[in-house]
Amino acid sequence: MARLFNAYVIVDWSAAAKPTTGADSVWIGVLKRDVRFRFTYEAHNPATRAEAEKLLAGILDDRAKRHERTLLGVDFPLGFPRGFSAALNLPAGEPWLAVWNQLDRMVKDKADNTNNRFGVGSEINRRLTGGPFPFWGCPPRDTLTTLQPKRTREHGPGDLPEFRHTDVAAKGAASIWKLYYNGSVGGQAILGIPMVRRLKLARGEAMKVWPFETGYKALADGDLAGVDVVAAEVYPSLIKGAALPGEIKDATQVRLTAEHFAKLDEAGKLGAVFAPDKAAPADTVVDAQQEEGWILGA
Repeated sequence: MARLFNAYVIVDWSAAAKPTTGADSVWIGVLKRDVRFRFTYEAHNPATRAEAEKLLAGILDDRAKRHERTLLGVDFPLGFPRGFSAALNLPAGEPWLAVWNQLDRMVKDKADNTNNRFGVGSEINRRLTGGPFPFWGCPPRDTLTTLQPKRTREHGPGDLPEFRHTDVAAKGAASIWKLYYNGSVGGQAILGIPMVRRLKLARGEAMKVWPFETGYKALADGDLAGVDVVAAEVYPSLIKGAALPGEIKDATQVRLTAEHFAKLDEAGKLGAVFAPDKAAPADTVVDAQQEEGWILGA
């Protein structure tokens, strides 16, 4: 069976508000083949998201010029819990895309990493509930009427779900509504989705976002004709392995994740990972494909 990809690029995103490297910053792992078709690996640790985006664009373009297809895995949600787009009264059509466009209009992420993610969470809360829910978590200095440092209440009947279907399936995945503190992914999603949107816009049909644009189904080489990049959500904590000497946790996770998907691809097993579990309820599949997204391999 033919390999689906020639390169595997894994991104550990960060919502840091100032330039930073090392732990809890942006890490990009690139696993690709050299001229002799042997795997080579390189890790990058850009200090800002702007640098990271420029670097990613260059990596993807370089692979495309070589007629090589890339799997781009990002470690933040590419969609929100079911019902989010409708609750915000966003334009009809594809809910995931309406949310992406809305976030792009709202997010301000400057070259020095200063950003308004807490303001975005606060404004969405205002539109959804008029209070500090469902988004929560911020430094005390960023406290607003509609965004509090601590969670103010649990999700109940009539609320948007706390978790997406895939967060439950992944066991241990954080809720997108959590914007701050260890393990939070909300800030990364708010700042990361507009970045992936820009990469997608620059490449048009040559970049597909799974499962929204590819369908939530097994993928074969024929499904990806003319496609240079497939972007997917990944969850590096699902993949276990040892660190190299002196390697920090974030760097280890992107490397292991890239190696994991490359090994599956070499064995002809990666295409099946893009499909739902056979026991998945039909509404879960629809929610994942239209709005929530899914974690590759969960």
